[in-house]
Amino acid sequence: MRSLCVLAFVASMAVPAAVSADEVSSALVDSAVAIQASLAKDSMAGVQANAATIEEQAVKLGPPAAKIAEAAKELKAATKIGDARTAFGKTNEAIVQYIESQKLSLDPKVRIAVCPMVNKPWLQRDGPIQNPYYGTEMPTCGSFKK
Repeated sequence: MRSLCVLAFVASMAVPAAVSADEVSSALVDSAVAIQASLAKDSMAGVQANAATIEEQAVKLGPPAAKIAEAAKELKAATKIGDARTAFGKTNEAIVQYIESQKLSLDPKVRIAVCPMVNKPWLQRDGPIQNPYYGTEMPTCGSFKK
């Protein structure tokens, strides 16, 4: 009996417990916005570290956020800005899909924007559009949803 309890305890430690979206959404959203700000300036500063945070937070959310974790892992591995922008697009598509499927709302200061050139969304703090997909080449290309 005692070995069964130990086995159950060890098994519970191996699988991350799903947590509510409210507990992790702030860290996930803040990291996505930080990456957006860097890419909008044609910079890779903080991209990999913030992608790692997104991946960690998505894992905590459990199976519904698996696409976020998978895309963030790809973003975390990117070393070139072009690759980072491609992976960022996948990550943000997964984040937006998760937000919509879970019927979550964002902080009113964070909005979903869309780039018509690549047809990809991103999260951004309210203010002028700062396109992360084209950076300084086309900084104001895009619009906010709703």
